[in-house]
Amino acid sequence: MEVTQITNPPSFESVWAILQEVGKKQEETARQMQETDRKMKESTARLNQEMKENAARFDREMQENAARFDREMKESAARLDKQLGKLGNRMGEIIEHMVAPNLRQKFRELGLNFPQATQNSDVADYDNKIFLEIDVKLENGDKVMLVEVKTKPTAKDVQDHIKRLKKMRVYADLHGDKRTFLGSVAGVVVTANVKEYALGKGLYVIEPSRGEPSPLCGSVEYTGETFNVIPPNGQPKEW
Repeated sequence: MEVTQITNPPSFESVWAILQEVGKKQEETARQMQETDRKMKESTARLNQEMKENAARFDREMQENAARFDREMKESAARLDKQLGKLGNRMGEIIEHMVAPNLRQKFRELGLNFPQATQNSDVADYDNKIFLEIDVKLENGDKVMLVEVKTKPTAKDVQDHIKRLKKMRVYADLHGDKRTFLGSVAGVVVTANVKEYALGKGLYVIEPSRGEPSPLCGSVEYTGETFNVIPPNGQPKEW
């Protein structure tokens, strides 16, 4: 068996120097890793903070935008309600002036003669707490027709008019007026359901009739001259 002999082995000093160099490199590597870890933690903390701040700012801006949008919507709705109210009142006035002059003739055709017509009257009995407004009132010595005018009457308008007629009956009895009261509902647009409801409650319904097509645009025109008075189903309700 051949034995290999090591010639000129490294000295202790050289080995020690190598070990010291390796130790320094290990320490430097550890220090660099610690520095890298510290920087990563700082970056992560800074990123988390920025994300929290951005989330808080976004949430605040969303709340501010939602509040501003809600406020603007409420203001717009209030303006629209006001404009619609003015338009509705104006339309009611127009309808009254269109319909009222011809109502007596229309009711005369149904056998009801009303020589007297009054627009926009009211009752204000403070002693008995009876208050009501009447769009159009047609009268003779025996009967009084109260007409409620709406752009587009609803079932609630019909119910309110019936309450108005009941109040009128109470007021008349308190003041010795023995005449009979009748009711009518007039509108530019009267839906089939509302019309049937009003007729079933014993009221007359006043609605536009279809006119001749306009030679200019071909559309159907409605005027105060072209409307129908439809008698209630069965006997008219009397108050």
